[in-house]
Amino acid sequence: MGMIPAKKNVKALDVPFIREVAEITQHMWKNGWDERNGGNVSYLLEEAEVAQYLDIHHVERTLKLAFPVPELIGKYFIVTGSGKYFKNVMADPEGNLGVIRVDPSGEHLEVIWGLAHHAVPTSELPTHFMSHIERLKIDPNHRVVMHNHATHVLAMTFIHDLDELKLTKILWQMCTECIVVFPDGVGIIPWTVPGTTEIGRLTAAKMKDFHAVIWPQHGIFGTGTSIDEAFGLIETVEKAAQIFMLTAGHEIKRVITDQQLSDLAQAFGVTPLAGVLHLQ
Repeated sequence: MGMIPAKKNVKALDVPFIREVAEITQHMWKNGWDERNGGNVSYLLEEAEVAQYLDIHHVERTLKLAFPVPELIGKYFIVTGSGKYFKNVMADPEGNLGVIRVDPSGEHLEVIWGLAHHAVPTSELPTHFMSHIERLKIDPNHRVVMHNHATHVLAMTFIHDLDELKLTKILWQMCTECIVVFPDGVGIIPWTVPGTTEIGRLTAAKMKDFHAVIWPQHGIFGTGTSIDEAFGLIETVEKAAQIFMLTAGHEIKRVITDQQLSDLAQAFGVTPLAGVLHLQ
């Protein structure tokens, strides 16, 4: 493992935020959610934590953004690279991840570390940046946008109505903890070509109301204030979708009732997405 250009002579995986992303991408790959180069992660970092390990005055190279992001000027992110396999991140973090900063114009990215061998950030960076912008307006503690091809969520989009209220309710009914973990439900966009500004715009619009957004026949985007929170959200939605797929086609003898869902929300102090309870 090569050393990083830093104030401290440490290896890449000794840097907490690099190790955190390397480990979570490994988890997602082992879960079967990120085949080949599927999936991407971006994690908003504080300048002080970056400066503790990297020389923030050293810019490796500059990349042109597809569109300006004045809202993110001066912000630091660690991101996965375009075309990179999650299974390789632990072995070669420098080649598969990068620490980037939005330049003072808001029109370019400055590569501070990583993205070796002329790699570039994920092709879904437009969706990530637009989603970060929207979530930060709602929650200043927001930090993470995470995308993967969660298997059962993907399968569910083939056989269930793509109606946000109906899908949210069935997911809540699959596991007692669901309404507590994602009381705001799940957003859904129409099928759209990935890697485009359009899919970024559609996803970000949903991020105004939801922490999780499903891309039909493709996967899911989850957000949170930490890697654990974003991953845990996706993990919980996926578990609910898995239970749905395991029970689909079977005689259902009992469900979590609307009253029980309401009792759960009250017990844990969460506000359920309006219109879901008592939905027929």
